Amino acid sequence: QVQLVESGGGLVHTGESLRLSCAASGDIFTRSAVGWYRQAPGGTRDLIVTLPRGHPPVTSDSVKGRFTPSIDHAANTMTLQMNFLKPDDTATYYCNAMPPRIAWGQGTRVTVSA
Repeated sequence: QVQLVESGGGLVHTGESLRLSCAASGDIFTRSAVGWYRQAPGGTRDLIVTLPRGHPPVTSDSVKGRFTPSIDHAANTMTLQMNFLKPDDTATYYCNAMPPRIAWGQGTRVTVSA
């Protein structure tokens, strides 16, 4: 069973950057579309970035122009470069297939202070 491990979160100030990573124990990045999700405190887990197989990434309006995903197939890792962070980006971030079909990892917490 594939396991997902997210890392790279932390506490930053508005306008700063973070780079998240998602490591998978199995090959999901070439077998299916994948995505980044986030869940704000008290909120739902929402899809914010999709990486369709063979197509450019699709980002939600809330992060468009600020978040850039990439996949390192050699390392079997997916990353999310997050720039110009805002307090509204405070959430726990997860990676998964799209639609999600793998057991969720523990996520990585991002906190953006004003």
